[in-house]
Amino acid sequence: TLDSNKNIWEMISDGQDIIPIGSRQINSRAYVSRFNFSGTDQQKKVGTLSGGERNRVHLARMLKEGANVLLLDEPTNDLDVNTLRALEDALENFAGCVVVISHDRWFLDRICTHILAFEGESKVLFFDGNYSEYEEDRKRRLGSAASQPHRIKYRQLTRR
Repeated sequence: TLDSNKNIWEMISDGQDIIPIGSRQINSRAYVSRFNFSGTDQQKKVGTLSGGERNRVHLARMLKEGANVLLLDEPTNDLDVNTLRALEDALENFAGCVVVISHDRWFLDRICTHILAFEGESKVLFFDGNYSEYEEDRKRRLGSAASQPHRIKYRQLTRR
């Protein structure tokens, strides 16, 4: 949770001038500025921030924690342009694995290096490339069937 009485810099840096990010040490003010909080913005109280600004504070705190796997479910929903750009930059520099569930094709093209596609009929495909490359490959493999919507058939569960 965010402390409304702290300023942005304090909330993200925990008051430290140098913070560890992965295997590197980085000036905390420089790190905070990567999330579009520069100069006097870093002194704003967290309690006065907009929803998008609060999202950036959460994002900056989460990414400095040193995780090696991030699970993001529709991360671009409700983000302003600055927060979206900060998220993309942070993910491009993230050393771990990011699992993203998203309908935002442009975001997937910018961020993804591999696609795990659930193509129906219990078929799962691991594709090396971004979303546009996956779509091209899917059209090549399936032809006109690639653009036809279809219902997924579920197997009825039974108890033994």
